[in-house]
Amino acid sequence: MFLALACYGAWLAAGLLLWPSYPVLALAILIITVALQSSLMHEVLHGHPTRNAQVNEAFVFLPIGLIWPYRRFKTLHLRHHADERLTDPFDDPESYYKALWVHEELPRWLQKLLRINNTMVGRFFLGPWLSSIGFVIDDIKQMIAGDKAIRKAWLLHAIGLVVVVPIVIFGFGMPLWLYILVPAWFGQSLISIRTFAEHQWSEHPEGRTVIIERSPLSFLFLNNNLHFVHHKKPTVAWYELPRLYRENREAWLKANNGYAYPNYLALLKAYAFKAKEPVVHPVWRRQPESGRAFAPRVRTRNVGGLGTAPVPAEPPKE
Repeated sequence: MFLALACYGAWLAAGLLLWPSYPVLALAILIITVALQSSLMHEVLHGHPTRNAQVNEAFVFLPIGLIWPYRRFKTLHLRHHADERLTDPFDDPESYYKALWVHEELPRWLQKLLRINNTMVGRFFLGPWLSSIGFVIDDIKQMIAGDKAIRKAWLLHAIGLVVVVPIVIFGFGMPLWLYILVPAWFGQSLISIRTFAEHQWSEHPEGRTVIIERSPLSFLFLNNNLHFVHHKKPTVAWYELPRLYRENREAWLKANNGYAYPNYLALLKAYAFKAKEPVVHPVWRRQPESGRAFAPRVRTRNVGGLGTAPVPAEPPKE
């Protein structure tokens, strides 16, 4: 609770007090607060800090990151926690893999962007735009198709924007375009450091989720660098994850088949300009499936990059 209040307090202080005299410092703090609020949204959707979902939502109601409605993030992320479906291009809403035939139908320029997006530098700079554009386009389609839950989520998000945008423009005295291009963009870029290697394809579900053992960014990510621990104990509060990992480190590393890195610097050295994963899923969704065409009446959702995919009704096909 204190952390949520401190996040918004730092956001306001940076804009109201620092921006007029120290604009670079103010922008740096705003980037950090946007990233931290994203981490707080993740914590809240898992049932913290109270047992009341509406009270919890109030702690992250102001959308200082501008793009992601909390209720949409909550719905999609909880679906993502079905570990047996992790990395599936359709069943996992946070997968960056594409079905083979979907990828082949994309324009060449987009295929190239998605390959660049699978490098760490590419994910940092392009990732926020690709995921946000795909997400918004997809949600617009679903709202047009009549999805009332998505409409409500965006309505609540719009109410929050009615508060945030005037504060940025009139309170901070900052051009909205600058806020979008610096705090909003690079706040999500910081989060993309965490999400870059969070999941990979493995025959065994336990081997699909990473452990980054230590990082100066751990606090900003609310210890979700220990992502395998979080997936196995998703209701445990962020500040308990390091203790759980320290107490049984070898068992955790064995359990996730050793998918671990000592820090994010090791990831950067290995994959700064080299794609860590292929764009096309290496095993699942290799053949076209009936009902998967991008028809107007097929319900779709964002799947991690620019573009959409229909919500599946059957298990993955190899």
